[in-house]
Amino acid sequence: MSLGGKENFAGCLEGITYNGDNITSLVRRKKVDTSNFRNLTFTCAESSFFPVYFNSTSFLRLPGQRDSDTLSVSLSFRTWNPNGVLMFTQLAEGWLELLLIEGKITVYMNVTQKRSTRIDISSGIGLNDGQWHSVHLNALDNYAMLTVDGDEASTVRTAIPGQIKTGGTYYFGGYFPHTSMWSLQRSFQGCIQMIHIDDHLVDLRAVEEGHIGTFENVSLDMCAIIDRCVPNHCEHGGKCSQTWDTFSCNCSGTGYSGATCHTSLYQQSCEEYKHQGKSSGNFWIDPDGSGSLSPFRVHCDMTDTMVWTTLRNNMSPQTSVSAADEDGKAVLPITYNVTDEQVLSVTSRAERCEQYVAYTCRMSRLLTGPDGTPFTWWLGRDNKRHFYWGGSGPGIQKCACGIENNCSDPKHYCNCDADLRAWMEDAGLLVYKDHLPVNTVVIGDTSRSGSEAKLTVGPLKCQGDRNFWNAASFNSPASSLHFKYFQIESSTDISFYFKTSSNYGVLLENLGANNLLHIEIREGSMVLLSFDFGKNRMELTVQTPKPLNDDQWHRVEAEKNTKEAVLQIDGHYREVKATPPLGHTELEFYSDLYIGALSGQRGFLGCMRSLKINGIFFDLEERAKVTPGVKPGCQGHCSTYKMHCRNGGRCVEQYNGYSCDCSLSAYDGPFCTDDVGGYFEAGTMVRYDFLLDHGGLLLGDPRSFSNLAYLGETNLTQEELVFSFSTYSAPSILVYISSRTQDYMAVVLRHNGSLQVRYSLGGLVEPYTIDIDHRNMANGQPHSVNITRNLREIRLQLDHYTVSTHTLPESSDTQFSLVKSIFLGKVYETGQIDPILIERYNSPGFVGCLSRVQLNNVAPLKAALRSGMTAPVSIHGILVQSNCGASPLTITPMPLASDLWQIEAGGAVFPFKDEKIGGDAAHQNFAVIAGIISLVILTVLCFMVFVIRHMFRHKGSYHTNEAKGADSANCADAAIIVNDPAFTETIDESKKEWFI
Repeated sequence: MSLGGKENFAGCLEGITYNGDNITSLVRRKKVDTSNFRNLTFTCAESSFFPVYFNSTSFLRLPGQRDSDTLSVSLSFRTWNPNGVLMFTQLAEGWLELLLIEGKITVYMNVTQKRSTRIDISSGIGLNDGQWHSVHLNALDNYAMLTVDGDEASTVRTAIPGQIKTGGTYYFGGYFPHTSMWSLQRSFQGCIQMIHIDDHLVDLRAVEEGHIGTFENVSLDMCAIIDRCVPNHCEHGGKCSQTWDTFSCNCSGTGYSGATCHTSLYQQSCEEYKHQGKSSGNFWIDPDGSGSLSPFRVHCDMTDTMVWTTLRNNMSPQTSVSAADEDGKAVLPITYNVTDEQVLSVTSRAERCEQYVAYTCRMSRLLTGPDGTPFTWWLGRDNKRHFYWGGSGPGIQKCACGIENNCSDPKHYCNCDADLRAWMEDAGLLVYKDHLPVNTVVIGDTSRSGSEAKLTVGPLKCQGDRNFWNAASFNSPASSLHFKYFQIESSTDISFYFKTSSNYGVLLENLGANNLLHIEIREGSMVLLSFDFGKNRMELTVQTPKPLNDDQWHRVEAEKNTKEAVLQIDGHYREVKATPPLGHTELEFYSDLYIGALSGQRGFLGCMRSLKINGIFFDLEERAKVTPGVKPGCQGHCSTYKMHCRNGGRCVEQYNGYSCDCSLSAYDGPFCTDDVGGYFEAGTMVRYDFLLDHGGLLLGDPRSFSNLAYLGETNLTQEELVFSFSTYSAPSILVYISSRTQDYMAVVLRHNGSLQVRYSLGGLVEPYTIDIDHRNMANGQPHSVNITRNLREIRLQLDHYTVSTHTLPESSDTQFSLVKSIFLGKVYETGQIDPILIERYNSPGFVGCLSRVQLNNVAPLKAALRSGMTAPVSIHGILVQSNCGASPLTITPMPLASDLWQIEAGGAVFPFKDEKIGGDAAHQNFAVIAGIISLVILTVLCFMVFVIRHMFRHKGSYHTNEAKGADSANCADAAIIVNDPAFTETIDESKKEWFI
């Protein structure tokens, strides 16, 4: 019988016993029906298979016919090595080699003693797979034939330039110390059997007894080849390959790396990506690291203070409910692009989760029927029925309006339960994360005449990562956290973060009967990893160029597997050592784990967090609550992560992380890297006033935004003005800074589009001007300007050009006295103003985009655009928020082709098989169609706005059909903005003030 395509067994079996019965005896005595057996005998002839085992210093020399014009050699071999010499023979003139090269059989033959006449023949592929393969070589009548594995159809033939004459001696194994010809190839390591010379089977037993041939360092009648890929030590689907001495793993396409494909390529959560300085986007995450859970794709939303992980589903918004079953129920299954286990890995570690649901109805009741029986329910992760709706909670059979007491019918707890003919809606967030996500919704009131319903189930959104910030503080060197039943495996990885100001300390160790794992910090800049492999002990040491006792977070990653041990610090500094052969087989599997050191040893003082071993997180905070000398949590995250707060953003400590305070920066966003800008119509002006008791905000080092003083007067001897702009219009005033004296500073665009900076600080008859004449800046392109003054020295940088230095005249004052206001776009100021500014540049005003405007600590444009900010700022005219396309990135982006975590990296597709990809495809198709429709509507609307503005540009007034709220608007654009706040970008695009 043949199973699974494998060849049948050929040989002898004896002593077969099954459930205590001797099958062999029963068959011999005909107690078992053998009519279906063929070729079955009860004798076992001695096998002719007599293998010879070769190592790297073995050879076997056998005789053959001498001066024959026919050469015939055949054999069977098995090996793991891709290269090796199987046979060599010296010819009467020339030589012949039978080799294995890169898994192929190759014959080198020379019959004339001239290398230019060498003949090469090759056949086969992948013959170093550890299986038996046969080779047959014939050379006669001026041609040679090579056959591999008996496949006559693939036999290779070639002509020989001359008559062959055999030498009579054949060497097998590749190690020929006594011959005049020495092979350049490696010696053969493996087994050879069934050797035929001149079409005669060599009697290897006679060789063993010394009757024919000679040999050295071979093992006869045995094949000691070791299969190093059984069992397969390559994890996570890695492909195992081997040589005679070792094995290797191909991890491509698995999402893992390392000698055994043990280490994940991806971070554990969106939280970890944020703290690497990454912005919102799609990423692969691997919550359990080296565990069995495969990496999966999520969307990470990095907000100012929180990180959200989003898992999308296949349901489109406002999906019509139809196709009720026999019981009148419509069952709507909802699938996600991840497995249930992957969803649980996100929700279990999140601070909180939420999912938006909405039921839009017309004569379709939702929860409460006439007899109180719910019409609708949903199934969550626990696969149980839930009878509450968005905005309510478990055990409360209500909708959001029932909780807030504002339902359309006070007699009911859901708007839809009023059973009205008008369209109604019940919507809200489901926030009990142990029930989420919504997997199925069963709707039971859509079968009546006139009943209609539409369902929306949004993506699952989870915030935070409790494991990433799970920390403990060690306040005593004698304190430690004790965890029982720590499991050691053949591949073990450990990762954690620590911070300390101490030079020494034991970070982690486990104590067992036969093995020890120990990690400690030494001399303030060295981490030592030591462990036992049975009777073998290994130590790895990593010395970092920077101190590790700087009270900042440092990451330790350690791994030991069947091939190597690795210790890595902060993702850069590492040491790798090969592990002892077979040492992993002697490991003890369970022992106690101590975080910190046992009494009597040099303990750890500091903080540790995010401890993970073999994909399992250890709850340090919970154990610290019941351990003397250890406290849950740890403060001081800004000492490590404050560099991610850019552009003057201030790092703010939080219990479970940090956030960036952008209040003193012209930027916004999680890391203060998002530009804040506005589009200015003709006549639009922003004015920021410095009050007498708040003027001191401008004092101090312009590069350090932490020096906040409240003085009665503001007299500047140094200032830094930074902004970006884009426009097609000139001349205009970009920025004007006034004072309560005659001092001022202005940045203007002249008629030819060139930039001019004007300083008047007293002591001069005319203002000191700096003209930049080399380019027209009113070209619609984004430009950045940085003007820094320190006493008389003025440094100016335009875009990415070289910084230019200018000096105020000696007669000029160096103090900018009593700063009063900042004007953007236009100037409306009382008192004496430079008449040249008013006559040449102030009318009709700046038209275009300004962004990231900042004078020392003050961001006037951001204050004008942020309604939540309390600031002495006023706006005249229409100001529409826009980034203007004018802002180069402040963080150098990683090339997409080399970013492992970005989904769109180089257009690459992650090689996992995603069984649920259909939902994503449907979602994308819907998005494309919706985008096309939106684009058409947007184009028509922009065209209408343009035509109306063109027709009435010189008219005194005009009538429109705008909705309520348009009466107070100055123009059609303003009317649109008043009635549709989301339309700001439409106006921006119609002005073409964005950069492509």
